Amino acid sequence: MNVDPRPLYARTAEQIAALVGTVRPEQLAGPTPCAEFEVRTLLSHIVGGTRRIAVIGAGGDGLAVRPFADGVPDDAWSAAYDGARTEVAEAWADDARLDALVRVPWGEAPGRQALSGYVMEAVTHTWDLSDALGRPLALDPELAEFALAVARHVLPDAQREDPELPFDSAVPAPEGADAYERLAAWLGRTPLSRA
Repeated sequence: MNVDPRPLYARTAEQIAALVGTVRPEQLAGPTPCAEFEVRTLLSHIVGGTRRIAVIGAGGDGLAVRPFADGVPDDAWSAAYDGARTEVAEAWADDARLDALVRVPWGEAPGRQALSGYVMEAVTHTWDLSDALGRPLALDPELAEFALAVARHVLPDAQREDPELPFDSAVPAPEGADAYERLAAWLGRTPLSRA
């Protein structure tokens, strides 16, 4: 994948920001398709992961950044996410970052591959959050198609036995599934309504 993922990441970030803005206080303790995350924990992971990719884009060690945000008040998730996504835009502004080798949790990779992987992660967590919130907004299908292509490239086998992987083995997508549902299924997720 030799594309510039920055515009796709920016669109993904806009979509996440809109979705985070819909979260009501009573939803924060609710379940998500990520069995180990409630909505609050998922928001913490989204913000923390966004900070991590900002550090990676700036040439830092992403592994030194905890992929969770601590100390964010329940009414400040939108502000926390907006701050983190601004950091990402600034860190990846230089075109040279796309070809520079960066260190990510899965090893070293050119910046464009690393950022494409984070588009996949962010789009996946967008679906997780949307499903947990009862799907309050329409989601951009082009972003899910890109994320699914990345997921199939980096995780080509449907069966995943590696406990280090943050994704389970693929599950069947429902008949007539949209791109987000196919992405979620490829990454082993089941909507709350079907869990």
